[in-house]
Amino acid sequence: MIGFQDVRKEYGSTVAVHDLRLSLPDGAITVLVGPSGCGKTTLLRMVNRMVEPTSGRVLLDGTDVRELDPARLRRGIGYVIQQAGLFPHRDVLDNVGTVLVLGGTGRREARRRAVELLDLVGLPAELGTRYPAQLSGGQQQRVGVARALAADPPVLLMDEPFSAVDPVVRQGLQDELLRLQGELGKTVLFVTHDIDEAVKLGDRVAVLRQGGHLAQVAAPDELLARPADDFVTGFVGRDRGYRRLSFVDGQLHPQSVDTVVLGDPVSGSGWRLALDTDRAPRGWVPPQSDVDGPLAENHLVAGGSLHALGRPLRGALDAALSAPSGLGVVVDGSGRYAGVVTAEHVLDVIQRERGVRTG
Repeated sequence: MIGFQDVRKEYGSTVAVHDLRLSLPDGAITVLVGPSGCGKTTLLRMVNRMVEPTSGRVLLDGTDVRELDPARLRRGIGYVIQQAGLFPHRDVLDNVGTVLVLGGTGRREARRRAVELLDLVGLPAELGTRYPAQLSGGQQQRVGVARALAADPPVLLMDEPFSAVDPVVRQGLQDELLRLQGELGKTVLFVTHDIDEAVKLGDRVAVLRQGGHLAQVAAPDELLARPADDFVTGFVGRDRGYRRLSFVDGQLHPQSVDTVVLGDPVSGSGWRLALDTDRAPRGWVPPQSDVDGPLAENHLVAGGSLHALGRPLRGALDAALSAPSGLGVVVDGSGRYAGVVTAEHVLDVIQRERGVRTG
C-alpha cells in the first residue's frame, strides 16, 4: 500500500533521506527507528505530503502521492503526533469528529460517531464534553488516536505518539494500539527512537542511520537475532539477547510458596506472598516480619513485576529478577496467583527451548 522508491530529501547541502527504497506490507505495523536526525519523521511526513521529496516517488496504492490533492489525501490518512495536537477550544467529541465534519458529515452524526470511537479506544463517553486541558496526557493521546480513526482510514501515520507520557501510561497506550490493530488491521507507519517500543509494536522494524540511510529492515525477532552490521548491533543494544526473550515462549510450571491473605494473621519464617481475597498478589511479607495482628497493606514489601501464564519468557525472567524474594510471581489470565518461578527456573526453560529449536 505504501512504497518509497529511491526517495531523497535535501535541505540545502544537507541530505535528510538518502535514495531510500522501502515497501510497507498492508495491514501491518512498520516502525521506523533510529537516532535523532536520521530522517524518520521526514519519511513519514512525505506520505501525507507535509514534506515533498527532492527526488524519487512515494506511492500510495501504486499512485504517486504528488498526483493527489493534498487536502483530500490527508483526510484519508489518520495522523497521530506527540501530545495529541488537539484543538484546545473544542470539546473531545468535536475534536474526534473534526475529520468527519470536513468530509461533509453533519455535526450531530459526527458527535454520535465520536462517542463510538471513544469507546473503541477505551475512554468513557462522559469525557466527550470535556476539553483537552481537562484530560490527562494519556487520555489526550487516546483522543488523538480516536480522531485519527474517525474516517476509518486504511493508513495510519504515528509520529512518536507516546513519547510525552510517563512509562506506565506509555505501556498502556502501546497495549491499546496492539489491541486496536488486532481488531482493525490498519496499515500503520510508526516513528519512534525507542528500540524497545519498536520491537514491541512492529511487525517489521526499519532501522535508519544518519543521513536517512536504511541500515536494515526485518521482523523484530530477526533484527535482534541477526543485526546487519555494527551500527544496528549498537543501536539495538548489547542486551539484545534479553530483549529477544520477548519472542520466546516456553512452558513454565510454577512452584508454590507460602501465602497469606490480607486480614489474616501471619505465620511462617520465610518470604510469604500476600494475596487479596480474590487471590490477586499484593506484595511480600519479609522473613522474620514483626507483624502484630492481621496482615495489612502497610506491612508489605513491593512485589516486583508479574508474569502471566502463556506470555513470553522475558516477563518471567523480569518478574524473578525484580522480586525482593527472588521469586517471580506468576498469575493466570484473571490475575490470580498461580505460583512462583526463580531466574534459574526460567533459564532452564530457555535452554530447553533453545535445544528444541536447534535439535
